Amino acid sequence: MLEFPSFINIPLAEWVDAGMRWLLTNFSAFFDTVGEGILGVLLNIENFLLWLPWPAVLLIIGLLGWWTMRRWWAGLLMAGMMLIIGSFGYWDLSMMTLAIIIASVILSLVLGIPLGIAMAQNKFIESVIRPVLDAMQTMPSFVYLIPALMFFGLGKVPAVFATIIYAMPPVIRLTNVGIRQVPESVIEAAKAFGANSRRILFDVQLPLSMPSIMVGINQTTMMALAMVVIASMIGAKGLGLEVLLAINRIEVGRGFEAGLSIVLMAIIIDRITSSMAAQQQNKLKSMVGS
Repeated sequence: MLEFPSFINIPLAEWVDAGMRWLLTNFSAFFDTVGEGILGVLLNIENFLLWLPWPAVLLIIGLLGWWTMRRWWAGLLMAGMMLIIGSFGYWDLSMMTLAIIIASVILSLVLGIPLGIAMAQNKFIESVIRPVLDAMQTMPSFVYLIPALMFFGLGKVPAVFATIIYAMPPVIRLTNVGIRQVPESVIEAAKAFGANSRRILFDVQLPLSMPSIMVGINQTTMMALAMVVIASMIGAKGLGLEVLLAINRIEVGRGFEAGLSIVLMAIIIDRITSSMAAQQQNKLKSMVGS
């Protein structure tokens, strides 16, 4: 009586395995095409970042820091953090990591923002997608590596695929929330002036929900960076691989340098993107006030 009865058995693992085998058998060409497309985007971004001279990258980061935070010392601080990463000997690896983040965020936004708009426009779609997003955000991130490996093998493509799944929910949720928080009176006023649903979406709802969308972009970017170390387990090069090698070889100094480099990159990305979100919020307040 103390043991769970053996006849109560749900073979979920067998069902999932059968479904994966069916997908690989019938849609292998589709996954190959998707993988080639993701790899093309990633390699173009990576080659461009590696082609840029390091002083140009420092200048770009410094200008972004100054423009978004409106403080000259903030730009110098951002550039100084990137200089510290280069002084550790991780410049090329940091550019590879940044390429994975940029490619993952771009694809997450391309997929996530339309889904968020669809959720805001249709309650049935929201009721279907919401539990899926809950599952995506509560599922252990290591689980995403399994289907990524099966569909795309080892390398950078499965790393980007797993990162997209892990990082996409925030931008979907916050796009939905931002559009739903647009005052109904504003929408009614737009309808009174003869605006159709398309004009209302692009000229009213999206501009007014931009601060919320920018926060979603910030959260998606930070979650993509959080997958760097995990993605290195399936062949993604970059700073995460250095952390993984340091763990395997018990090299504390090497792991500390690579980990600190990831932290500094996270600070740079977070400060720039969050400041852009704050700019959008201030712009919205000025629009409402005028």
